[in-house]
Amino acid sequence: MDTILELEHVSKLFPGVVALDDVSINFRKGEVHALVGENGAGKSTLIKTLTGFHNPTKGVIRYMGKEYTGFTPGSAKELGIGCIYQELNMVKHLTVAENIFLSELPRKGVLLDEKRMYQRAQELLDEMELAVLPGAVVGDLTIGYQQMVELSKALVADSRLIIFDEPTAPLSNHEVEILFHQIEKLKNNGITIIYISHRLDEIFRLADRVSVLRDGKMITTLNVKDTNQDELIQLMVGRAMNEVYPERPRHTGSEILMETRGLTGNGVQDISLVIKKGEVLGLGGLVGAGRTEFAQLLFGAARTESGEILFKGEKIDIKNPNVAMKQGIAMVPEDRKRQGLVLEESVKENIALPVLKKISSRGILNRKKEEDLTAYYKDKMKIKIYSGAQIAKELSGGNQQKVVLSKELATKPELIIIDEPTRGIDVGAKQEIYKLMNELIADGMTILMITSEMDELIGMSDRIVVFCEGHKTGELVKEEFDSERILAYASQHKGREKD
Repeated sequence: MDTILELEHVSKLFPGVVALDDVSINFRKGEVHALVGENGAGKSTLIKTLTGFHNPTKGVIRYMGKEYTGFTPGSAKELGIGCIYQELNMVKHLTVAENIFLSELPRKGVLLDEKRMYQRAQELLDEMELAVLPGAVVGDLTIGYQQMVELSKALVADSRLIIFDEPTAPLSNHEVEILFHQIEKLKNNGITIIYISHRLDEIFRLADRVSVLRDGKMITTLNVKDTNQDELIQLMVGRAMNEVYPERPRHTGSEILMETRGLTGNGVQDISLVIKKGEVLGLGGLVGAGRTEFAQLLFGAARTESGEILFKGEKIDIKNPNVAMKQGIAMVPEDRKRQGLVLEESVKENIALPVLKKISSRGILNRKKEEDLTAYYKDKMKIKIYSGAQIAKELSGGNQQKVVLSKELATKPELIIIDEPTRGIDVGAKQEIYKLMNELIADGMTILMITSEMDELIGMSDRIVVFCEGHKTGELVKEEFDSERILAYASQHKGREKD
């Protein structure tokens, strides 16, 4: 099979960081080539090098027989290199056709050929077997169909190589199947796919070859049929991963830290449960079960209609998050980028944000205290940054999650609610988060964990409460943990608990 793209001894240096370290790799025409590695392994830098947002510090790139020292975004596009990023680049108020042809509007003389634009858009949508009208407003489509519109833009640009960056993260199962079908069609048409995902099962379903990056270095490239998940994980993290969920002493306490009685509001109804001091209480359930909505009531991010919340035996009215934080309750939200971080600000500014009053005097921030706070959590949480001044959006997903955790821990909570603690994080960073959670428990903290990953729910919880359609439908202690039983509770309707 012909090589379409080759990197030879490519390195990329940033101040204090070697993002790519002497990387050599080749990609073949018409293959699906997966890139895997922990967050911070160099995958994003490699993508940005191929799409022209970074130029290599050294090394050469060979593409379709010609040698380059680097690209610009414009030249990469002209050469037929496209990329479907996790954060879609759409103009939501424009139509499907307008988005597809946004950078290459068909013209009749100096005027827009609107008829041709919509006709060609319909042809593309038909080719992709998508039941979407070219006149539909993109903002009204699901994320999955928006992603297909983004793919149509790459096809209009006559892309010969298309990079998919964590494409399934926001998609439903049905939308994932549509995407996989499109990738198979692209491959059969001779288009090369570079596929990046933390979900290793997708790699084994789609990819022909897989390359492993670690700490900016190329570790190896393997035929997918010749390897397995255990080998890939060990290559990615550089160590065996026999114990994904690190052990901690069994929780035996009975002291109640928080209790809800008939709590109703924000889409949940009549929730009564207890959270015991020093435990990890896992909330299980399907998407839309009401777990996040319940947590928002506990944190004051939504208003209670009826029922009671007791904290350390006292009835409290959590009117807003400030009240919750004063009581000793913190929350790490599901969407760390939109709700947990100010992405354009520095790591130190993010960590200090909830405690600005404590580290200020007469309205003037004490920079020394801010620096000390950042240094403390950088060390405690093992955040990989070259400086507290590094901008949050530059960090990997795992390190962003550690910054959000640090930000909440700075408030010195007794109860921390963590919604989807490892979503979008690689296997090595997941284990680090689990170890940090165990350390928090050892330090006397209590955790309410919401997760959609069954293994994580079972592996990290001391007790599990299951929700379905806004109701509590089941509760299990450690000896009762069983995935089938949890799924049965998660699918049980009408708000009745099983015996």
